[in-house]
Amino acid sequence: MQKQDYYEILGISRTASAEEIKGAYRKMAMKYHPDRNPNNKEAEEKFKVAAQAYEVLSDSEKRKSYDQYGQTDFSDHNHGSGMRMEDIFENFGDIFGSIFGAHQQKNNSQGPQPKTGHHLSKEITITLLDAFVGLKYELSYYRFFSCQPCVGKGSKPGTKISSCATCHGMGKTQYQQGFFVYAQTCSSCAGQGFTIANPCSSCNGQSRVQQFDKFQVTIPEGIFDGAELRISSKGDAGVYGGNTGDLFVMVRIKDDVRFKRENDDLVCTVMLTYPQLVLGCQLEVESIDKSLHTMKVPKGCPIGERIVIPGKGFKKLKNATRGNFVVTTQCRIPTKTTAQEKKLLTEYAAATEEQGQSNSGLGWFFKKFLG
Repeated sequence: MQKQDYYEILGISRTASAEEIKGAYRKMAMKYHPDRNPNNKEAEEKFKVAAQAYEVLSDSEKRKSYDQYGQTDFSDHNHGSGMRMEDIFENFGDIFGSIFGAHQQKNNSQGPQPKTGHHLSKEITITLLDAFVGLKYELSYYRFFSCQPCVGKGSKPGTKISSCATCHGMGKTQYQQGFFVYAQTCSSCAGQGFTIANPCSSCNGQSRVQQFDKFQVTIPEGIFDGAELRISSKGDAGVYGGNTGDLFVMVRIKDDVRFKRENDDLVCTVMLTYPQLVLGCQLEVESIDKSLHTMKVPKGCPIGERIVIPGKGFKKLKNATRGNFVVTTQCRIPTKTTAQEKKLLTEYAAATEEQGQSNSGLGWFFKKFLG
């Protein structure tokens, strides 16, 4: 057969890049592949010639020699028929293996490979007081532990795990019809790539067992709703000596009847009498943890005023500082009054009207309130 220029065979220029060479060869390999051209000797020859061209031009050293001396340096393969189909599929199968079937690759594994255990997750619900002061929360659940009798190996002590003789550790077996290659899970080892002749009686060769676990986790003070805590190595144990997964704890916080949280501030409402709001006062307010804090109400304090007690709110998780305790003022309106109280309120209402305060509506308010 007359010698052909490798660049002409692949239809590329002499300055073509490695990617261009690969792309051109793949195009020709797809066109003349025996699966697409059954019993076509001419197509088979072109398929081999293209492979020969790609073998030389894809190797930088061979390409350099070819550019300098031509085909004389490759006398053993002066034409494509010098290459075997098996060699082409083994050396260049990655170029078109995804379409026509990848060939079996070697696996040097002599036994099971360690795999990390699964991460687990749990959700807990605590009170707003718990979030304010922190607590120790007891968690209990089932998870996988590494088998102790076999130390996570899956086989009885003193015995070994062997690579599957059928698939040679691949976990798959392959068979060929023409040029099509098919793969399926190895039936001898169920796709694991190894066999355990003497499995551990405790874990049945699985290297781990499921057991009940119970321990306490620290919920820090200042924790917020929706926070997720990561607890290392409290997930499932790994398989065949793999690392243990982690446990993720989602924290949910129930609403409180009296208190609420705004960012890192603890907020509540305090009921005051009308004289306290008008004249001002100083009183102690109870926080969510029953501690008492002094609050000063200024004279003429309006309803809905937010009085701040600094540094008495939720602890901030990122540093040692705290939010504030914010108290909102409300006025307590009695539904029943004594005769003396009614007399005094009536006199007060009359006095406000005499002082020209009727526009404020207080006189009307007291008249309606007193009936």
